[in-house]
Amino acid sequence: MTNAKDVRLYKREGTYIPRIAAVHDLCGYGKCSLGVAIPVLSAAGCDVCPVPTSLFSAHTRFPKWYMHDTTSMLEEYLDAWQEEGIELDAIYSGFLGAPEQVGAIQRLYREYPGALRIVDPVMGDGGKPYPTYTPELCAAMGDLVDGADLLTPNLTEASILTGIEYQGQNVSDEFVRHTMDALLDNGAKNVVLKGIVRDDGLIRNYVAGDQVELAEVSGELLPFMLHGTGDLYASALLAALMAGQSLYDGVAFASHIVRDAMRVTSDQPDYEVRGVSFETILGQVTALV
Repeated sequence: MTNAKDVRLYKREGTYIPRIAAVHDLCGYGKCSLGVAIPVLSAAGCDVCPVPTSLFSAHTRFPKWYMHDTTSMLEEYLDAWQEEGIELDAIYSGFLGAPEQVGAIQRLYREYPGALRIVDPVMGDGGKPYPTYTPELCAAMGDLVDGADLLTPNLTEASILTGIEYQGQNVSDEFVRHTMDALLDNGAKNVVLKGIVRDDGLIRNYVAGDQVELAEVSGELLPFMLHGTGDLYASALLAALMAGQSLYDGVAFASHIVRDAMRVTSDQPDYEVRGVSFETILGQVTALV
């Protein structure tokens, strides 16, 4: 087994700018999804190519929101990419609007077999799926686990993907290992399990792989929750990996970015619902390269 500090999923070559397909929704108000992924990955010197899975007026924590499902356009959208001969170094997927959109991601996998596969299975939190996630969509999302170079679920999403009963955020190391083993058995090559909270003022994230030893990365737990932190975490983690950092260091970097962004957000009006404010700390991402 290999230490996560020695595992690198991407080797950055000179001045080359890697190209990433970001398969996420686009939200008009309330920072999350593509509104986070594009600036964060761009700050890390990556060329971000959006594939919008849905259009939202605002994120779903607001009482009123509108969603437009983009499934019907995706085939022609990707046909145009193929005709142009676009090359990709990574495929980064998140929130999906319909079960059929899994097929669009799998198409990208077939057409770009050398691209890194990053799956953030954005399905729910607090033991419940998000309002737009049907059982059919949750089941389809499970098809992306097999072959993922990196899978980044929270405990709710891990429960949905594995069938292991959700037990809250305060779970034992034994439970963490059991859950991660189940995800690896389902075909993920590496897993980051996010958001384990115990009674000691820390938040823990765990990383392991089929050939990578289980490791814990802990940090300060702030006394509030924000929408969009999962998207920021996964995007910052991928930014670090595309800059050539190790899997362990990428997890630590993402944890620090989320903590610092939450502190900035808490000074903003209506911070509980507006989404995570990361703009003033993008310099930390730029410093990666």
